[in-house]
Amino acid sequence: MKKLKYLVLAGALSSLAWAADPATVQIEHPWARETPPTVTNGAAYMTLLNQSQQPDRLLGASGEVAKTIELHTHIMEGAQMKMRPVAAIDVKPGEPTVLEPGGLHIMLIDLKQPLVAGQRFPLTLNFEKAGKIPVEVTVTKAEPEPMHPAGGAHRP
Repeated sequence: MKKLKYLVLAGALSSLAWAADPATVQIEHPWARETPPTVTNGAAYMTLLNQSQQPDRLLGASGEVAKTIELHTHIMEGAQMKMRPVAAIDVKPGEPTVLEPGGLHIMLIDLKQPLVAGQRFPLTLNFEKAGKIPVEVTVTKAEPEPMHPAGGAHRP
């Protein structure tokens, strides 16, 4: 009977360990654009790669860089492009989920200070299954160049 209790406990703990295993979602190239001193909002972009066999969802993000941090998308309303909050972002197994300008992104509302090129700031991403994953966002002057699989910048 004791052995059965330990097996049940071990199974429960292993499923909890999987749920909080940050290796199930990889975060690639987290970046944000530099903001002028008078701009109070910014955005963070990155690629999410789900390494597990199960779908996951990005439920939100947190950090000290801004008073409010939300998940957003862009939509067309008539002839105008508008941003709207979303409750979650699906991260399918084996398919990159790209957060990019003009699409899904992490909105940084009421920045505590301007984003300056060359600086970094931490965010914590909260996933439904992978749990909380810390990430360091690099601030750039413009959109960074795509990376080769070997890690070098791709130049046409």
